[in-house]
Amino acid sequence: MSILTSARLRRRSRQVGEGITNPSLGAFGKLGLTALALFGLLPVYWLVATAFMHRESVFASDRPFFPLDPTLENFSAFFDNSTLLANLGNSILISAGTAIVSVLVSGLLAYSLSKFRYRGRNAIMVMFLVGQLIPGALLLVTLYLMFSSAGLLYTYTAVILAYMTFTLPLSAFLLKGIIDGLPDEIIEAAKVDGLSNLATLFRIVFPLVAPGLVTAGMFAFMRGWSDLLFSLTLAGPDKQTLPVGLTTAFIHEGAADWPALMASSVITSLPLAVIFVALQRYFVSGLAAGAVKG
Repeated sequence: MSILTSARLRRRSRQVGEGITNPSLGAFGKLGLTALALFGLLPVYWLVATAFMHRESVFASDRPFFPLDPTLENFSAFFDNSTLLANLGNSILISAGTAIVSVLVSGLLAYSLSKFRYRGRNAIMVMFLVGQLIPGALLLVTLYLMFSSAGLLYTYTAVILAYMTFTLPLSAFLLKGIIDGLPDEIIEAAKVDGLSNLATLFRIVFPLVAPGLVTAGMFAFMRGWSDLLFSLTLAGPDKQTLPVGLTTAFIHEGAADWPALMASSVITSLPLAVIFVALQRYFVSGLAAGAVKG
């Protein structure tokens, strides 16, 4: 019974995801979506085109729309900078840590909020919603004082915990919506088989909501990869991430090396693009499953 139900849930999630990625549109609908896509990709093209241009061409009054004499010298500015390479390692470590911890903690929290009934459960959900209304800059002041008092300032732990203040509530709500759609019979059957709550979560629930876990992990990873303000404030000089490194390396008072900055931005954007393309199917299915209950 539980096996059939699990298969039916997976099939339904896949069908909803395919309905989003492959909608039935007429000719005008496809034309409109194509125009919107081209308009949305125009800044991306401008960034890539600038990365392959010489500096004098970038600031010329008759700047060409296409790189007429493409060059790779702007990309060497990234790989020749040892500080940026260290920032790259920091970004990978912090973003991966944020994704792993956020998925694990939000999965436990979502399972608790969805399948257990206890006093204070609704208060936790309201607290998460209210917390999203607090501006990041205001929250940063509080986090700075807390981490300074705890001796965690300028550490990887401080940056990861700071990012989790944003990723944890949203990931928990996403996963809760998915777990709400799991029939209680599956949980009861696992208990009859002698599984503990923790074993049920990791062996039954998590495999069934895998697209949601991937979606939450991608969201948390992107948060850690692209943030500037929190890394600049909470991470020490040797633990700052790529956004901070790019800003300090190529933007100076009264001047900026825009071609080198655009080239470095292309390099740092590639991991996110590769991850999104590779996991797009899970991402769409996770969002769809989180929006459909029952």
